[in-house]
Amino acid sequence: MSQYDVIIIGAGPGGYYSAIRAAQLGLKVAVVEAKHLGGICLNWGCIPTKALLRSAEVYDHMKHASAYGLTAEKFGFDIGAVVKRSRGVSGQLATGVGFLLKKNKVDVIWGRATIKAPGKIAVAAAEGAPKGALGGGDYEAKHIVVATGARPRVLPGLEPDKKLIWTYFEAMVPEIMPKSLLVVGSGAIGIEFASFYKTMGADVTVVEVLPQIMPVEDHEIAGIAQKQLTKQGLKIFTETKVTKLDKGADSVTATLEFKDGKTQQITVDRVISAVGVVANVEGLGLEALGVKIERGVVVTDAYGRTNVPGIYAIGDVAGPPMLAHKAEHEGAICVEAIAGKHPHAMDKLKIPGCTYCHPQVASVGLTEKKAKDAGYDIKVGRFPFIGNGKAIALGEPDGLVKTIFDKKTGQLLGAHMVGAEVTELIQGFVIAMNLETTEQELIDAVFPHPTLSEMMHESVMDAEGRAIHI
Repeated sequence: MSQYDVIIIGAGPGGYYSAIRAAQLGLKVAVVEAKHLGGICLNWGCIPTKALLRSAEVYDHMKHASAYGLTAEKFGFDIGAVVKRSRGVSGQLATGVGFLLKKNKVDVIWGRATIKAPGKIAVAAAEGAPKGALGGGDYEAKHIVVATGARPRVLPGLEPDKKLIWTYFEAMVPEIMPKSLLVVGSGAIGIEFASFYKTMGADVTVVEVLPQIMPVEDHEIAGIAQKQLTKQGLKIFTETKVTKLDKGADSVTATLEFKDGKTQQITVDRVISAVGVVANVEGLGLEALGVKIERGVVVTDAYGRTNVPGIYAIGDVAGPPMLAHKAEHEGAICVEAIAGKHPHAMDKLKIPGCTYCHPQVASVGLTEKKAKDAGYDIKVGRFPFIGNGKAIALGEPDGLVKTIFDKKTGQLLGAHMVGAEVTELIQGFVIAMNLETTEQELIDAVFPHPTLSEMMHESVMDAEGRAIHI
């Protein structure tokens, strides 16, 4: 029977990342995977969707070439080629994950794991094992880390059938481009697909049951994003439910129910169900071992430890925010603690969130409402993209950078952005929050010109009434 210091169940971002980190710390490590190295994020989520959105961005630039003094004629797209590029990007990175695991001497066990007891797992062999992977059998480890991720949530009446009603799996590999589309749910997944399909020419309707799209984002930022998306032609209904889906031969008729109780029917080629995800806690033997599960996720402490000694959980399976970068960082904390190091516990308020629609949305920390609800006396700074030279030169003058500070201490409580490339800019504020940088220290920092990052500086200065370019 093979014995390890650590066995990690799941080779998604949290799993492979923590496996490599554990190996770096001198531990003997194996990772168990049943489908694909890199998990959902790399194969069916974060990465391939960004490849699709990049194709859409380039296509949109071609449509507006004249705005840049350019001429583009007889351009179009081949959806098969767009999808092929996206799958190629994922394939390249999945191969890279395999190389990194091998380089770090992490054993890959190919199959489905069940925890039989603390320190013992049984693996049922699965097809498609990569070269050099171990197979089914019994394995032992002092520490077992569950990193099994999540899957699309299914609501009654909205069950995906892979033909007319899609999850993100089917939405990423369309055989033909639908002429019309209904997206149910306006979180990051829903809005990104809505943005992609609209840019590629589909007539897109988005339905959200809550009062605003992108419900976790700052209300003001979400409002600006909705205004821009609507301007592009997206139809957006908030405080609206999809109460029924009637499937035809090659279309779906959806019944929408509005806040006032009135209903409306729309017929579309396809429906994307993007109503969140559910943690993969089943079939692992957790319940039999008494591992505590609440609200569908494994309960852990700040270091990934469950209530059963020797069993840990990280990433989506350990609860929100269900983001790849949260899983990676959580995994590193977990295995560093196992190795006897003393890592800082995860501070979930300092985990950034990004949505890669057009315009992009990015944030970290408290929203304005949550800061007020928490009892802070706040100062808010704002700076619009229209006041920034680089944004105007890029042809991207729509957007806003918003910063929230504690008036008493100058502490940065939150930063929220909508506009071009904000998913790259947000990390500046993440670093500032981690370093406990004050408002004055940010004002004293020199930002390069001409850059979009200058808007971050101006937003901070605006909180003091010192913005220069508005």
